[in-house]
Order: sequence, then structure tokens, then C-alpha cells
Amino acid sequence: MILTDKEILKSIEEGTILIEPFDPKSLGTNSYDVHLGKWLAVYENHELDAKKHNTIRHFEIGEEGFVLQPGTLYLGVTLEYTETHDTVPFLEGKSSIGRLGIDIHATAGKGDVGFCNTWTLEISCVQPVRVYAGMPVGQLIYFKVSGEINHYYHKKPNAKYNQRTDKPVESMMWKNSF
Repeated sequence: MILTDKEILKSIEEGTILIEPFDPKSLGTNSYDVHLGKWLAVYENHELDAKKHNTIRHFEIGEEGFVLQPGTLYLGVTLEYTETHDTVPFLEGKSSIGRLGIDIHATAGKGDVGFCNTWTLEISCVQPVRVYAGMPVGQLIYFKVSGEINHYYHKKPNAKYNQRTDKPVESMMWKNSF
């Protein structure tokens, strides 16, 4: 079951969903619009290795915006910090972003119950396009869960993305055992 605007507001009032900053104008019929934060990052090396720590270089989007280039993976971040304590958040790109040829996530559109952080975006584009900090990029959709939860994400000792940040975070695949 997807939460409606009224249910999202109720969950915010009850403290089971937190969105900072919260703007009522960003609340849709059954979603909440999130915005591009001011930080982007790119990997320092062209060739990435899943077993190694691939470092990134952060840079700030200026007032003039920044032109994304095809063939480059950019890591972005949402302006909004979110917490979900009894729903599963899904992040989808806004249709207006898709119509500009921008993808905001490759595979990481689902959060876990207990995820408490900003969202790192895996941004790619099909042609050069200028983006701006603060522009709407995605929408969070909240699904109710059924049953009890044993392992909330923010309480898992091996959760890799628990440190609160306002910058994009690189892949932590190298911390896995394989």
C-alpha cells in the first residue's frame, strides 16, 4: 500500500517519517518531491574496482549551474535528510527530469525501513544538460510494511551508509565479503 499525502503528513506528525527541510508545496498526492543538493562528485579513476575503495572528488554546483556530460557517472545528493521508521521509501526520478534525459539512480531506488540520511543519487544523462542546486529531481514514495521488523537499517552494525552527510557517498561495495 502506498501512502497518500494525508498519510505522509500523519506519519510526519507521529514521527515515523522525518523530512528536513520539509516544504508542504513539495507534497504530492502520494509522494514527496526531493531536490538536488549543492554537492556533486565524480570518481577519481575512470576504471573502478568492486573490491577496492574507489575514491571520489566532491565539487559544489555554483549559481550558474553545472553541465552534466554523457558517459560520466555523477554522484549527487538530495537536499533533504529523511528518516523512515515504519515504511519503505522508494525514490523515483521526476518525469520532468526523465524528459531531459537524466537518470537519478541506476539501481538504488529503494531504501530500507530505518534509513536515516540524505539520498545519494547515481546521475547520468544522454546529452549535455545543465542542472542547478535546489531543482526538483525525484519523488519519495512510501510503502507500508506488513509484519514485525528485526533489523532496522540504522541499527544494523554492518550498515555501510549510516553516517549522516550532506555530500554524495561513493560505493562501499569493497566492504562486502566476496
